[in-house]
Amino acid sequence: QLQASGGGLVQTGGSLTLSCAASVRTFSIYLMGWFRQAPGKEREFVASISRSGDSTNYADSVKGRFTISRDNSKNTVYLQMSSLKTEDTAVYYCAARPTIREDLVARDEFRYWGQGTQVTVSS
Repeated sequence: QLQASGGGLVQTGGSLTLSCAASVRTFSIYLMGWFRQAPGKEREFVASISRSGDSTNYADSVKGRFTISRDNSKNTVYLQMSSLKTEDTAVYYCAARPTIREDLVARDEFRYWGQGTQVTVSS
């Protein structure tokens, strides 16, 4: 089970940090990712992080503004968002993909999904 939190209302240019806590036996076997879905749009990839945390991958639209990280001791993945824009408004979902590769980052084939947390950026 994945539980995302930390969403809210923020002004343009502001910052917000999302958290996703995983209720799993071995968190470190999962590649973790964040996705988002804006109203009327398809869900899109935002960022992913490898099992070890050493490798990350970002969508071009958030590169340089968002940072994904994880704490395997706390079974938690984070998404630090800064310089937020109105187009970042969406429901943000965390996702997990089991993998045997410690260095893998990916944008698809995630198996488990959280319930989503709303992020609204106002101008």
